[in-house]
Amino acid sequence: MSQSIADLKPALLFKHFDALTKVPRPSKKEEKVIAWLQKTIEALGYEPLVDEVGNIVVRKPGSQGHEDAPRLLLQSHVDMVCEKNRDTAHDFENDPIDAYIDGEWIRARGTTLGADNGIGVAAALALLEAKDLVHPPLEMLFTIDEETGLTGAGALKAEQIESRRMINLDSEEEGIVYVGCAGGCDTSGRLEVDFEDLEEKGYVPRLLLVSGLKGGHSGTDIDKGRGNAIKILGQTLRALFRDVPGTRVSTLSGGSKRNAIAREADALIHLPEADLDKAQSVVEAIEAEVKAALAPVEPDLKIALGQPSPDSEPRAKTRSFQFGPLKVDIELSQEPKILKKKHIRRVLDVIQALPHGVLRMSSDIEGLVETSTNLATLTMDGDDLTIGTSQRSLIDSVKAEAVAQVQAVFRLADFKVKSGAGYPGWKPNMDSALLAAFKAAYAEIEGKDPKVLAIHAGLECGLIGETVAGMDMISVGPTILDPHSPDERLHIGDTQKFWNVLTKLIERLA
Repeated sequence: MSQSIADLKPALLFKHFDALTKVPRPSKKEEKVIAWLQKTIEALGYEPLVDEVGNIVVRKPGSQGHEDAPRLLLQSHVDMVCEKNRDTAHDFENDPIDAYIDGEWIRARGTTLGADNGIGVAAALALLEAKDLVHPPLEMLFTIDEETGLTGAGALKAEQIESRRMINLDSEEEGIVYVGCAGGCDTSGRLEVDFEDLEEKGYVPRLLLVSGLKGGHSGTDIDKGRGNAIKILGQTLRALFRDVPGTRVSTLSGGSKRNAIAREADALIHLPEADLDKAQSVVEAIEAEVKAALAPVEPDLKIALGQPSPDSEPRAKTRSFQFGPLKVDIELSQEPKILKKKHIRRVLDVIQALPHGVLRMSSDIEGLVETSTNLATLTMDGDDLTIGTSQRSLIDSVKAEAVAQVQAVFRLADFKVKSGAGYPGWKPNMDSALLAAFKAAYAEIEGKDPKVLAIHAGLECGLIGETVAGMDMISVGPTILDPHSPDERLHIGDTQKFWNVLTKLIERLA
C-alpha cells in the first residue's frame, strides 16, 4: 500500500498540506479556502480576523517564558495558479487536486500542485497547532490573490499588523534565503478585428496546435530558454501564409496566465483541400526547426494539424479535433468566420515584434535576472483580440522602460494599450537582524551557510514593507520545481529541512 501525503513527517506540516490540496482555491475565487481556513483556525482554538477583501490574520501568544518577546509575522498566500494539461478533466473551482507521492517528490496528476504557496499556508497552520514549540508571540497573515495582482497584500492596512519582523513563506529553493525581489507590471494590447465569410470552395478546417512545452513561472523560469507557445504559433502561421497562400484563420488562442510562460497555443484555420499535404509538410518542417533550436530544453514539443472528430458537429459551439488518440475541444462564440487578412497579418507582426524573455541581467548579483518580459496570453472574445504581457525588474525605472517598449510595439500596430498600476520591488537589507538570525539557525541545523539572494519574481514583501513601516523581512521555503505548470513538484526531503530550520529560527527569535 502506497504512503499517503498525510503520513509524511513532519506530521503537522504534511497533515495541513494534504488537507489544503482538497480545497479549491483559484486566484480571485478564494471563498472556499477562506471558509476552510476560518474553520480550521477556530478548531485549533484561535480567532481568525478576516478583513474586507478576505485576508486573514491570527495571533498566537508566546510560549511560556517568552510572552514578551517581539512579535513575529509569518506570511503566505492562499490562492494558486490553476494550470492543467489539455487531456486532464479538472474543474479548479470545485475539484480537489489529485496529489500523490512520486519517489522523493509530491506531484499532481495533470494539474498544478499548489505547493506555491500551499506549503507556506500549511507551515503557518502547523506552527499555530504545535504545542511543544519554543516561540515568541506569533502573527499569521494569509493573503488572497497573490498570483494575479497581489491585491490581498495591496489592500492590507498598517493597523492590521502588530509585528515588525516577517518571514515570507513563498520561496521555492531550500538553502536559499531571499532578501529582495523584482517589481512587476502587466501590459495588454487589444485590437478590434473584422471578419468575413469564407467564400472560396474546397476548404477544410484544421486545428493548428502547439503543445508539450514546459511553460513555468514567468519570473523564476524566464532565463531557462524554454519555448513560448504563442511565439511558435506565430512562426508556424507565418510559414503557412508564405508557402500555402490560401491559408485562412478563424480563431487564435494561447497561454492562460499572465505570470506563466505560455505552454500551449492553437489556431482554427482553413486550408485548400488541394494543399493539405503541402501544409502538413510546412508544419512538420517548422516543428523540426523549433525542436532543433530548443533541444534539449523542450524535448516534448509538438506542432500538429488536427482533423475534425467524426462526432463533432460542424455548427456546434464546441468543435472537436483529433490528434491521433487525443481529442482537443475548442469553444466558439459564433459560427466561425475568417479574420480579414490585414488583421491577421497585423497580429502576427505584433507577436513577432513583442519581446519575450530576459532583457537584462543584474550587474550587482551574478546570475540574477534584472529585467524581463513575458508574452503571456492570446485571447479572442467576439471582435476583440487581446495579447497579454507582463514585465519585471529589480529597478523601477528600468521596469518602466520595459513597459514602454511593449507599449510602443502595440501602438505601432494600432492596438489599444493598457498597463496596470504594477507592484513595487523589495530592496535588499544585508544588515537585517532577521537575516543574521536565519543564517545562524541554518548553519546550526545544516552545518553550512545558506545562500543569500534576491529573486526575479514578485513577492508580497515589497507591498507589505511599503505598508508597514520598519518591517524587517526575509523569504524562505522548500524546493518547488516548475511552479505555475502541471509539472510542479514539491521535494519531500527539502520540505523537512525547511521545517527544521524554520522552527529553529523561531526558537532563536523567542
